[in-house]
Formats: sequence, structure tokens, C-alpha cells
Amino acid sequence: MSGSTLGKNIKMTTFGESHGPALGVIIDGFPAGMSLYKEDIQKFLDRRKPGQSSITTQRKEADEVEILSGLFEDKTTGTPIALLVRNTSQRSSDYSEIASYYRPGHADFSFDSKYGFRDYRGGGRSSGRETIGRVAAGSLCSKLLSEMGIELCAYTKAIGDIEIDYNNFDKATILSTQTAMPDADADKRAVEYITKCRAEKDSVGGVIEIVIKGVPAGIGDPVFDKLDAELAKAIMSVGAVKAVEIGDGIKVSRSKGSENNDSFCIKDKKVTTSTNHCGGILGGISNGNDIILRAYIKPTPSIASDQQTINKDGEEITVNIKGRHDPIIVPRAVVVLEAMCAFTILDSMITNMSSKAEYLKDFYSNKR
Repeated sequence: MSGSTLGKNIKMTTFGESHGPALGVIIDGFPAGMSLYKEDIQKFLDRRKPGQSSITTQRKEADEVEILSGLFEDKTTGTPIALLVRNTSQRSSDYSEIASYYRPGHADFSFDSKYGFRDYRGGGRSSGRETIGRVAAGSLCSKLLSEMGIELCAYTKAIGDIEIDYNNFDKATILSTQTAMPDADADKRAVEYITKCRAEKDSVGGVIEIVIKGVPAGIGDPVFDKLDAELAKAIMSVGAVKAVEIGDGIKVSRSKGSENNDSFCIKDKKVTTSTNHCGGILGGISNGNDIILRAYIKPTPSIASDQQTINKDGEEITVNIKGRHDPIIVPRAVVVLEAMCAFTILDSMITNMSSKAEYLKDFYSNKR
């Protein structure tokens, strides 16, 4: 199976299955000399792990990270960093019957069509638990970015038709609310809605917004390697994401040029724009403004209601999915998308170090 590696300068390769012994990631090309402790990674994984509230799957996993290589005296060495998280709460018997049929909304049929064989225990590589490796890798990138003054903030913008009110925005509540919403009132209404859907044996989707502050102008490449294209690819590679927006997103299709263009101006002796409809990226290259993205997450496909499907013999059947499933994926996906953005931004910034001859001359002149 190809397609488990992402990145140009820094490369992450995730491995493992939902119901296998463990999952993890190998990060190759990460710069040497950054201080790194287990807690730096664990605090990100703790935001993603299951069983933390009434609106997530009740599968209990500690998701405790093990650092196998790439560190010495609490600093990155420049060699491959291997991170491992062991599975401890698998109940593979919950999935034994689905070996014979295709679950609606899942990748079962797609995997069988491609490989002729699949790991049906929780979806194998198509399971949301694969994102453990992504979060672990992104935690390293986020730490290095923060040391350069770049801050990423991801949160739930909407669940169903319940949206946050930016007038009530409180960053601290992102980590304290069950929904990862920065609006306590919206969180309360969203939890009630999710609880109602769960009682009706149904699930719900939502929107995650990511704001990246401090990225300097000039990051990203034109044509095929545009920064917004790289970010969109990274975000769309997360299984539950069905659409991505940059800046005003689909609203630009209803705008006039006079409304959508961001006028340039000088503020604090720096070039900036009076508005940010473009979401911080023009021509595939950052312009120094906040980078703003939104990802649209589908409802959890595993629901306890009767659904129609077919089995491997081509017979139409009615199924009722058993197991421990999230009624909503969105809150746990927030840190996943934040991690993917951190990885992409850092990788793009390293690429940018060779964009000008003066960067190379300045760097190596200082080495004499």
C-alpha cells in the first residue's frame, strides 16, 4: 500500500491499524537541536484520544506515546524520530460480522475493489485511529513553529446548523468545552443537539476553522506547489473531511471584484491589506496576514439505525452497526487538522530557505 508518506523536507510516514498491536509515525528530516519532551507530544495526543466525554466513543485508550528514536539528552538529533502508541482497548469481535458486507459511508467496498482484501476490524488503515501518527508528528512541528512566533489555533466553528458567535469567542474554552467550540453558549446547544441525534441512533457533522498567525510573507510556491494547495491536500487527506475553504471560500463566487480584492496599505511601517478575504494566501504564496482555513466534516458513518447495503455475494441486506462509535467526529478532529497544518507550514518554510541566493550566502557566510 502506497500513500502513507507526506512531506518534502520533513517526511512523516504513519503506520499501524485500528485493531493491531500499535500505531505510530516515523518523522524523517526533522531539524536537530530542538528540545523535546514526551509531554510536548502527549498533550496533543490527549486532545485526540477517545472516551473523554459523553459525545465521543467510549473506547478507552490512554494513547500514551513512546519515543523510540531520534532524541538524545532531550533534543532532536536530526535522525529519524519514531513514535509509537499501543492499542490497549480493541474489541475486534464487534466487527466480525462486517467482514461479509459493506458498511454505508465507509471505505469497505473501496478497499475490496482496490486490494481484494481488507482489515475489517474497525476499518484498519481507514480508521480514524490512523491520525494518531499525524497528531504526534504535528506536535513537533507546532512546537518549532511556536519558537519562531507562529501560532496555530483550531476550533469547532459549527456543529450541524449551530454556529459559534465570534462576539463570544474565548480561546480558553476550546480545550474545556466538549465540542472544542470557543463559545460556551454554542457548545451547550451543540451538546444538546448531539445528544438528541445519538438518542435517535444518528450522527452529525460540522465545521472546523484553523487560524494561523505569524507566517511571514513569501512562503509557498506558485503553480503546482501552492501553499493553499498543500494545506488543502494535507487537510483533505484526513478521512472525514469532504471540503476545504481558504479565506472567504465559496463566498467569493458570489462576490464582486471590488468586494473580494484586498487593498494593500502600510500599517506599523509594514505592507499589509485592509481586509483578508484571501485568507492570507495570494498566488499560492503567503502575504503575511493570518492564514484562515475551514474544513467540512461528514457525520460519523457508523450509526445504530438500520441501513441498507449489500454483502459480498451481491445480496441486498439490512444492517445495524455494532461497536463503540463517536456520534460526532468533529471535536476530536480539531487537533488532527491543527497538526496537519503545522506540518505543512513548517515543511513549506524549510523549502523557502533556498528561494533566494542571499539566504544561502547569508547562512554559509556566518559559518566561516
